[in-house]
Amino acid sequence: MTQPPSQQPPQGGFGAPQEPPQGSPQPAAPGQPPQGQPPAQPPQMPATPPTPPPAQPGYGYPQAPGQAPGYGYPQQPGPYNQPGPYGQQPGPYGQQPGPYAQQPGPYGQQPQPGYGYPQQQYPGAPVPGGTGGGNPFKGKPAVIIGAAVAAAIVVAGGVFLATSGGDDDKKPVTQASTDDKAPSGSPSVDEGDGSGDGRPADDDLNAGRKPGEAKVLWLQKNDVDLPRNGADVYGPWVVGDTVVKGMYRAVSGYSVADGKQKWTLKLPADMCAAPSQTTADGKIVIGVKNGTSDKADCSDLQMIDLNTGKAGWKKSIKESGLFDLLSDISLAISGDTVTVGRTGNSNAFRVSDGKELFGKPAGNCQPFAFAGGPKLIAASSCRTDDIDNPQHQIQEIDPATGKPKWTYRPARGWEIDRVYSVSPLVVSLTQSEKKKWSILAIKENGTLRSQLVGDKGDKFAPDCGSAFAIFGKSLDGCVGVAADANTFYMATEPDSSGTARTNKVVAFNLNTGKPKWKAAAPAEQIVKPLRMEGGNVLLYVEAGYNKGGGIATLAPTGGAPKMLLRHPESTAQIESSFYNAKIAYADGRSFIASGRVSASNDKEELETKTMMAFGK
Repeated sequence: MTQPPSQQPPQGGFGAPQEPPQGSPQPAAPGQPPQGQPPAQPPQMPATPPTPPPAQPGYGYPQAPGQAPGYGYPQQPGPYNQPGPYGQQPGPYGQQPGPYAQQPGPYGQQPQPGYGYPQQQYPGAPVPGGTGGGNPFKGKPAVIIGAAVAAAIVVAGGVFLATSGGDDDKKPVTQASTDDKAPSGSPSVDEGDGSGDGRPADDDLNAGRKPGEAKVLWLQKNDVDLPRNGADVYGPWVVGDTVVKGMYRAVSGYSVADGKQKWTLKLPADMCAAPSQTTADGKIVIGVKNGTSDKADCSDLQMIDLNTGKAGWKKSIKESGLFDLLSDISLAISGDTVTVGRTGNSNAFRVSDGKELFGKPAGNCQPFAFAGGPKLIAASSCRTDDIDNPQHQIQEIDPATGKPKWTYRPARGWEIDRVYSVSPLVVSLTQSEKKKWSILAIKENGTLRSQLVGDKGDKFAPDCGSAFAIFGKSLDGCVGVAADANTFYMATEPDSSGTARTNKVVAFNLNTGKPKWKAAAPAEQIVKPLRMEGGNVLLYVEAGYNKGGGIATLAPTGGAPKMLLRHPESTAQIESSFYNAKIAYADGRSFIASGRVSASNDKEELETKTMMAFGK
């Protein structure tokens, strides 16, 4: 196995929103943001926060292999499932008044120095709190009107630019599997060696299935020799009768029914980026490094038809200007458009034929990331004279032209962190130095709809992935959140430890920002909203101690979750062993994939369970 340098989880977190003052922002014409609001109320601090993970050195995020400290943009959450800090904070509706002193960092530590963009802590959003318990929304909201962090980065001590690896331009090759042979090391059903779950080698995974429980359709192990620290998994995406995932230097499609490999597309270098969703007809554009050296950039785009595994067009993103940092990119798809976001520049291409649709816009504000789906949302950073007091803005843009339909600016100092829902638009914002967090709902015309205000004691921790990214930030793809036209649903953090861990889903009225109802997870289990399905909230119920997981729905009026697919209790230990599990559900089948595959040696690496499927 190759041996790249190890990485540590990032550190940081932010507080809770506060109630907006009287008055609301005025609509802004395209490119013209509304103005800010008065200051918010002072924050409160929590009782006893948990022990923190190790802090990162440097300037706002950890250093990547071979890179100097970064300048102005955050690191994506690392593969460490740690809760965020607990300090309750005012919202991003106005400037912070002088009398309110800056709070210490999470867990009693002082905030680390940074260059304008906050550090994030896995799983992607902080968990603020108040007296008697954490609460990201307790208090009085303030109005998020105003701002974006500079895309043009002010550099202290020089700029590091990753360079090409210098490899030949190798073409990807699709390989079909044999008709009746499962992929090597990836049997349709795990033959079993007892690795990690204490089960006998000749175990029948369905032998202990009880009435009403789903079948284990198949279980796969890793069959790829990976670098020493392993590799992130992209997907899974379900396209017709195929479930697809990408990892390291290949993208592979498997039969949803039995897990047999249908095709594999070999890549010339590491896969380094992917959108959270495909086009309606099952096409996707991924990022591939332009070489195999440590200095390779994530600058090659490869279109793939996931129905067949056939490679389509390939393009290399051309570096434009000193601050066009291509070491990391983020991809998003809306309609037939794929956007490429990163620090200092952006591009958009037509998925069907690769034609470039638009690039870096004119002006002082530049997009650094996009969220796709039924609408295309751009998060932009605006050049300022103070890198510690950034200005962000958010826009809905035309996927074909890149022209903004409206522009909304949060208050100066607040940074766009995540887009939890595109339609309706629900946005997470953070303040780096003061460790604050807030969530806003934005109207169809780009004006403020509400700011979420939760109840005392509720803590929230949306799960937004685990891939490291230094200069490219994905906005979408979070789980633990869902939204319909008038309601936003978010899971709370588990409220206890050990075998009794459980949580609930809180529904927020998007017109008022206030909670409507709360629904408890099944006893001693944890639920995560995945998306809306048939007017209901689709949930993943995590496997518990001797309790199988499953897929459930929750009515928009609340109540108890209704199980659609109950996973077997007899395989609960296997189901709960998947690291940073990624969940997909389609046509009555559920798929659980490990979010990252790694092991301490080659033998363990090839015994690592990577994907599991359940069905009727």
